[in-house]
Amino acid sequence: MKQNARLSKIVSPLLQWYDSHARILPWRENPEPYAIWISEIMLQQTRVEAVKPYFDRWMKAFPDLSSLASASEAEVLKLWEGLGYYSRVRNIHKTAKLVTEEHGGVLPSSFAELLRLPGIGEYTAGAVGSIAFQLPVPCVDGNVLRVVARLTAEKTDVSTASGKKQFTGWIAEIIPKERPGDFNQAMMELGATVCLPNGLPKCELCPISFLCEARLQNRVTEYPIKSGKRPRKVEQKTVLVLLDETRTALRRRPESGLLAGLWEFPNVDGTLSEEEVHQLLLASGLVTASLIKLRNAKHIFTHIEWEMTGYLAVVEQRSPDPGISAKEVPDIQWVGLDLLEEKLTLPAAFKTYYQIVKRYLHKES
Repeated sequence: MKQNARLSKIVSPLLQWYDSHARILPWRENPEPYAIWISEIMLQQTRVEAVKPYFDRWMKAFPDLSSLASASEAEVLKLWEGLGYYSRVRNIHKTAKLVTEEHGGVLPSSFAELLRLPGIGEYTAGAVGSIAFQLPVPCVDGNVLRVVARLTAEKTDVSTASGKKQFTGWIAEIIPKERPGDFNQAMMELGATVCLPNGLPKCELCPISFLCEARLQNRVTEYPIKSGKRPRKVEQKTVLVLLDETRTALRRRPESGLLAGLWEFPNVDGTLSEEEVHQLLLASGLVTASLIKLRNAKHIFTHIEWEMTGYLAVVEQRSPDPGISAKEVPDIQWVGLDLLEEKLTLPAAFKTYYQIVKRYLHKES
């Protein structure tokens, strides 16, 4: 059976299944373009359950494009704190301003116009276009690639640009013009809840299993075909949690590169011993009342992994300049817990140390 002939047969049973099995999600209750766009950006590489509270808070703070466009970058970053991939929220902010200025505060309904907006690629344009504007355009994510690869037992590598283009072309040929948004969501829903990765899918619950070539061949776990990922680069960091009676020391990261412009606890490359940390702090004009080694922490980015050794230092004397600029620990600023919790954006990489600071400063207050 040719692939397009097989795939064309999934449309009706898949939509029937979706009508009775679709999860109740906040962005589905009111599928207007702005809400769909925000939810789709949040959902990229993040679980649905993790996104729900972020989406609710976001929509309360910025109920429409104009309110988002008028917000400061600091406000937008703080609300995104913990979701990661901060370039995405910066692009959301840029797009809100651009749409407010050039499109009257309304997202364009053209697939081509959506693609021109910052941070919107083919996947997001397909999601917004099909769900919000009922454009018959495909929306292909990892879930959809997995479903199609198993349905067709296709050996093309889904991690390549040519492979994704091939699969997207197949979906474009069968997408129903009367319900494109529901079809795209049904494909993603099936991949997220039934045609699961990393283990056995729930074929007994699948409404289109009778059409699945991989199942017929008893080779479901062999698909999709993916080339091996390059190993992540591992970086060693020593993180300094510096505290006085009411404040902690932070510094701002560079305006370009990883976690650009966000706040962090001072840190240096490599794994320092307690004596090396003590000497580093002395060289920076900081005299400590105590120095405690903290448990190790790890954070995984897409291509980099941080292995962090932490130290908690209670500072009893420091330079009279509140913004110390020492060669060893540059540009640190002392901030209170209120400012840290309400205004400054701290990446999830430092979550372990953030919790320690909150416990200490709450205890001292």
